[in-house]
Amino acid sequence: MKIHVTDQSGAEHELEGLDGWRVMEVIRDWGLNIKAECGGACSCATCHVYVDDGWLGKLADPSDDEEDLLYSTLDKKPNSRLSCQILLSDALDGLKVTLAPSSAQD
Repeated sequence: MKIHVTDQSGAEHELEGLDGWRVMEVIRDWGLNIKAECGGACSCATCHVYVDDGWLGKLADPSDDEEDLLYSTLDKKPNSRLSCQILLSDALDGLKVTLAPSSAQD
């Protein structure tokens, strides 16, 4: 399955992922500019992404912990999510996200 990721500089990337993987893992393993400091434990918000509006309704609702972490970021938008909390499935093949400035390693 594929996900489409726009990085902080505006470059678009088509990445191959696997069913059951976290979107954060795919982005990190393909070497894009994402901190992902907690490794998927939903405790840092350094894997913050903006989900394309056409895909928001296909995602599970964010947990209270995810919402709390998103509110701690300075660049939160209505379509903000933590990519560690999005699990890939056939229903998300083609998912489009943009890396938030706050998720950059630099």
